[in-house]
Amino acid sequence: MKQSSKCAIGGIVAALSLVLMISVAVVPFLTYALPAVAGAMMIFAVIEIDKKWAFGIYAAVAILGIFLVPDKEVAVMYLAFFGYYPILKAVIESKCGRFLEWILKILAFLTTITVSYWLMIKFMGVTIDETETWGKWAIPILLGMGTAAFIIYDIALTKLVFIYNVKFRRHFRRYFK
Repeated sequence: MKQSSKCAIGGIVAALSLVLMISVAVVPFLTYALPAVAGAMMIFAVIEIDKKWAFGIYAAVAILGIFLVPDKEVAVMYLAFFGYYPILKAVIESKCGRFLEWILKILAFLTTITVSYWLMIKFMGVTIDETETWGKWAIPILLGMGTAAFIIYDIALTKLVFIYNVKFRRHFRRYFK
């Protein structure tokens, strides 16, 4: 693939990712869904270009997101996990067996989410309202629900990769050579 095509794909993925994250200002209840969908856009960069370019695109979107996205929690969720996860997923799935793959992916999720929220609580003033309702069980319940959502997200990404490779990649390749 030519350098110009790589730059074009990178620009398109970056722009779509930023627009998705900025749109949280219009649809505020999608605080977690929008960075997840923006992160899913990285799949196309990983498949069509390579992991190094995808990491550069992730870095550009993460930096711009910190400055441009009105909801900083969305920007942090993209920066801390959803932006680089498709790249990490590709690396883990290419090097590990199925069981170890799931353990590493879930550990990566739990570690980054825990550290991200700790930093947001400590330095950005974010509060977890559920602690008033659920008390000491709030954090384990939220982590459990988050892990279940993450597993669904990972499976959805796998299905997206499959559908893209089977149905759309040949059409996409016609435009970007």
